[in-house]
Amino acid sequence: MRQRASMKWVVGASLSFVRLVWTVGLGLALGLGSFSAAALALEPGVDPIGQAIPHSFVAEAARAVAPAVVRIDTEREVARQAFDPALLDPLLRDLFGDPSGSMRERGQGSGVVIDAAKGLVLTNAHVVDQVDSVEVTLADGRHVDGAVVGADSVTDLAVVKISGARDLRSARLGDSEALEVGDWAIAMGSPYGLERTVTLGIVSSLHRNINSLGFSDKRLDLIQTDAAINPGNSGGPLINASGEVIGINTLVRSGPGAGLGFAIPINLARGVASQLSSGGQVIHPYLGLQLVPLTARRARDNNRDPEALLQLPERDGALVQRVLPASPAETAGLRRGDLVVAVADQPVPDPASLLERVERSSVGEPLALTVVRGQRELSLMIKPAALPHSG
Repeated sequence: MRQRASMKWVVGASLSFVRLVWTVGLGLALGLGSFSAAALALEPGVDPIGQAIPHSFVAEAARAVAPAVVRIDTEREVARQAFDPALLDPLLRDLFGDPSGSMRERGQGSGVVIDAAKGLVLTNAHVVDQVDSVEVTLADGRHVDGAVVGADSVTDLAVVKISGARDLRSARLGDSEALEVGDWAIAMGSPYGLERTVTLGIVSSLHRNINSLGFSDKRLDLIQTDAAINPGNSGGPLINASGEVIGINTLVRSGPGAGLGFAIPINLARGVASQLSSGGQVIHPYLGLQLVPLTARRARDNNRDPEALLQLPERDGALVQRVLPASPAETAGLRRGDLVVAVADQPVPDPASLLERVERSSVGEPLALTVVRGQRELSLMIKPAALPHSG
């Protein structure tokens, strides 16, 4: 059996309750020294004969964004792991006391100021998930309290508001749609609690669907980069050579194939942040289908197997594995084993293409699906509903 590489969210070195590892790291770390405005001036050095030594484009880009990069420390109360009193040695009970009750748990991540006038910081939803308190450390070393304005677990984005802090600096937001594979990518944040860390790499892939990485509850096409990413960088910015934020660091691959990091495109993050900062929820249309990809070749292989449970249409598409109860898909008459081959007259070669079209639709807006059921091709109308929010 082949060993599968694991994906982790990079939350923070001390966040034991989330066993997901999120974002940017040491690797080609370029220490920026102090995060203060004076230390980040990065004035050109002088060589022994008095000539100015120019800094690299990485230093210039980092200098432009660094005043907007923050560290986020969180705390929440969690229940202690319960033990069976009958199995707890009396001596251990005397030493450690009653293991029941609750404990305070700390976590750490990164963020970037996107609106200095309003004190808004963009970060990852998993960094501030169900926390009781948020403390933000600014670039100049000031510590201020923060409050979670809103979070969207589907896109893993959250907005934190800080108040009472003057002279904030906003980062410039770029255009993630303008990216090309091979462009420079610079990751910033506080991996392992080490502030003011910068790593350099390139954009190694675009539109990497998060479902292919094992996260079926998310809807994201990610920027893939080889810039080093480590725990604690979640929510920190991924920037281009011009010092513009092009993504929000969120994922790192561990195990076999380690060294790849992933960021949420800033164009998506900008829109989500706008909705969250106004106090609203992000609405995601959904159909209520669990889908798996099907190709004509895979279907033929299945159909040749005398022990196959059912015969599959020998076409490419999104195969319905399950229809959720009381969902738009059930109302529309979709069934397990149906193969969705088109939506709104556009081909559906795989589940990702269908989900992308649904995400761009509106709640209640009818969508025309072309479905193959057995030997028949059917046309069904389905109206996406708002994805229920868990918790």
